Amino acid sequence: MNAVLIALLVLPLLGAALTLAPVFGPDRAVAGRRALRLNSVVTGAVLLLSVALAAGFDHDAPARMQATTDVSWIPALHVRFHLGVDGVSLPLIVLTALLTFLCALYSEKRLPDGEGVPSAQAFVGLFLLLEVGMLATFAVLDLILFFLSFEIVLIPMYFLIARWGSGAKAPAANRFILYTLLGSAVMLLGFLLIGSKAGTFDMQALAAGHGNGLSHTTQVVAALAIMVGLAVKAPAWPLHSWLPDAHTAAPTVGSVLLAGVLLKMGTYGLVRVLLPVVPDGTATLAPYLGAFAAVGIVYGSLACLALARPGAKGDLKRLIAYSSVGHMGFVLLGIASLTPVGVNGALFANIAHGLITGLLFFLVGAVKDRYGTADLDTLSGATGAALYGRAPRIGALLAFAAVASLGLPGLAGFWGELLAMFGAFDPAAGLSRPAFVTYMALAGLGTLLTAAYLLIVVKRVCMGDPEQPAPVGEVADLRPYEAVSWTPLAALTLVAGLWPALLLGLSDPAVKHLLGGG
Repeated sequence: MNAVLIALLVLPLLGAALTLAPVFGPDRAVAGRRALRLNSVVTGAVLLLSVALAAGFDHDAPARMQATTDVSWIPALHVRFHLGVDGVSLPLIVLTALLTFLCALYSEKRLPDGEGVPSAQAFVGLFLLLEVGMLATFAVLDLILFFLSFEIVLIPMYFLIARWGSGAKAPAANRFILYTLLGSAVMLLGFLLIGSKAGTFDMQALAAGHGNGLSHTTQVVAALAIMVGLAVKAPAWPLHSWLPDAHTAAPTVGSVLLAGVLLKMGTYGLVRVLLPVVPDGTATLAPYLGAFAAVGIVYGSLACLALARPGAKGDLKRLIAYSSVGHMGFVLLGIASLTPVGVNGALFANIAHGLITGLLFFLVGAVKDRYGTADLDTLSGATGAALYGRAPRIGALLAFAAVASLGLPGLAGFWGELLAMFGAFDPAAGLSRPAFVTYMALAGLGTLLTAAYLLIVVKRVCMGDPEQPAPVGEVADLRPYEAVSWTPLAALTLVAGLWPALLLGLSDPAVKHLLGGG
């Protein structure tokens, strides 16, 4: 199984390198089609390997690190090439492989326009390099390797936004790279402080020590630096301001991967690094993280309500981006509770958000392709979308994704938010229960506001007079390649909602192991 995990990383890296070789032919159109087909084949093979990894995983021991590779890489710096998966990282690896494959299939039929880009080969090369970084982040067990994997994703995503995006794409891409690079630099300082004091960067060894050998001051300083760096990527309020612009400008597949995977890298780092490695420092800062999370939940919902109201000229992609700030607030609140219930809820909400918001961005991209705009006032006007009448299958999927996002029981969005609030209701010993109960109450208010803005969006975009002429000729309903790309996300949203033990059974023993000293 360790060979399978290594192959997961090597295969897309080889695919990215292949796009630089002159093997696709001189004709640009033919070369582009071949490169896009290569993208689908490679990401499909990676998905199969991730399924094989999940099938070979010992589900009776999810707290044990499996499929491990551990060899010395830079002995002078005590850096090791250390890979492995447990019940925390396995679902995220499978989710990453699934979303990249679905995005590759979608791009094969709907490649975003790239200004000044010579061919589709550049898109495929960057796309596969992005997959390498995302998968490696969830598989590595060395702090320096984690930092490098964290950084690998930034350059491909920058170019996907700057070259294949729309609107104010250059400023949005610049803001994305500046924010995330600054956050990564601060995070690296925290990693170096831990490594210098503990004498190792190995995450398993540090987790087993559970803070032993690190003074309280060292733990607090390191936890603060790492928490700030990871909070930028999460994104936590008030470090979120790069996200709406990036989502609004990014192409559809860029938005799907940004929301579905890249945001999870930050929250995964909080669980994998902060909780077991610097527990005292994390406990000191947890009330502040919980406060920022609660404010983020309410802020994100209020921003979405402001964008959804008539006359606001709200962009639908921007609205979904702000909704991510609120949803990731639940993840951060669960982590801040420092309880198995809360952290399990955070990890469940991670997967649910990836499935649901990935589907939402696919749907918003399809609506924008058909109508030439994502402006809510235009889509809800007299000649607007009226999806229930003009494109009923897309309308039904949009309504399904919206009610899943607002946390309807029976769908994936419900369990993570519920467990995160349970964790806040009874936080870990040493944390202020009145403060966390207040955070829970604010989160509960956020769920009501979330339901309000999502139902407004469904009403404005899906309803209307279907007899009115569409703004741009005939409106196509669900196309075959869209159905192939979107159906797995809708199906898994339902499966995770009806069978939460599928994920919680994996994460719970691993979370207790991390909280108890790794």
